[in-house]
Amino acid sequence: MNTYTRRRLGVAAAAVVSTLLAAACTAAESAAPDSAAGKPADRPAEPAEATPTPERRPYTISFGGDVHFEGVLRTRLNANPRTALGPIAKVLRKADLAMVNLETAITTGGTPAPGKQYTFRAPASALTALKAAGVDVASMANNHGMDYMESGLADSLAAVRRAKFPMVGVGANEAQAYRPWRTTVNGNRVAIIGATQVLDSEFITAWTAKGSKGGLASAKNEARLIQEVRRARRNSDTVIVHLHWGTELQKCPNEAQRGLAPKLVAAGADVVVGGHAHILLGGGYLRNAYVNYGMGNFVFYNWGPETGRTGVLTLTIDGRRVLKDQWTPAVIQGGVPVPLTGSARRQALTSWKALRGCTGLAARPGQSSD
Repeated sequence: MNTYTRRRLGVAAAAVVSTLLAAACTAAESAAPDSAAGKPADRPAEPAEATPTPERRPYTISFGGDVHFEGVLRTRLNANPRTALGPIAKVLRKADLAMVNLETAITTGGTPAPGKQYTFRAPASALTALKAAGVDVASMANNHGMDYMESGLADSLAAVRRAKFPMVGVGANEAQAYRPWRTTVNGNRVAIIGATQVLDSEFITAWTAKGSKGGLASAKNEARLIQEVRRARRNSDTVIVHLHWGTELQKCPNEAQRGLAPKLVAAGADVVVGGHAHILLGGGYLRNAYVNYGMGNFVFYNWGPETGRTGVLTLTIDGRRVLKDQWTPAVIQGGVPVPLTGSARRQALTSWKALRGCTGLAARPGQSSD
């Protein structure tokens, strides 16, 4: 085939393609709506497929009591932060979420609070220890969170940022201190707020976050705390308030606790839990919300027959409904909780359930108290 023939065939082929394209365009135009004339299309466009909403399923959250790293615990921490919490870590890791009260400043410097009998501090490896034990979030809103005053607070906040460890109840200003930590678990949007009802009178002003001033979230400012709970309620499935509250070594909740819990529940809290008393207090349902008045010591340098009784509270939650509470009893040995077994475990469970007797709380949601 010569060059002339190839060119003629090419031109003919191009003409055929051009004719086909023109016909296709004409067909498309006749089928399209005349938007300029405002005519509707013959058939509405198919709606875009909606993004499927993740199915919400129940989740578990475990709570331990007061934690610091003084005395024998500092030795454990320095030896190996990843095993510092001992065998109780296996219980914490089983839950979808786990939380404790971190009752210490995270600093190696600073000046102890003047006139304070007990001041606690720990190096940043304390956060490594919590992470390694399965703890997902902690509260520093307590009467030891600023034991090393403003410089200790700055060190604590810096350590938390470096470790990327969620901490509630403390901040560089008021908004940060009261702000909830938010996460989503099994489709449940969870908000956790931390605050303290316990502060030494001489430090209330200095330690409370206010405006642009850093410090702790104080439950003594009930209106501010309730405002934050209501705000969290608007866009959360579960609202949890972790409190430092109670009277040391008093086995039943005090008047301040009994007064605050119903207000938080009315504002939208689904779980209210905390401690301070160094001993266990009872827990149960306040209407449909779950309240625990005292988690006791947990990882603590000082313990005795009463103050050494501890454990892990695990709640199974679906949205706003607390479906189940489970207590894993333990006893402090060498500063760390060791889970009980056999008859000692059964006896401890019976004793823990009996603590509800003076709380005004019920064994099941919606019931009247025992």
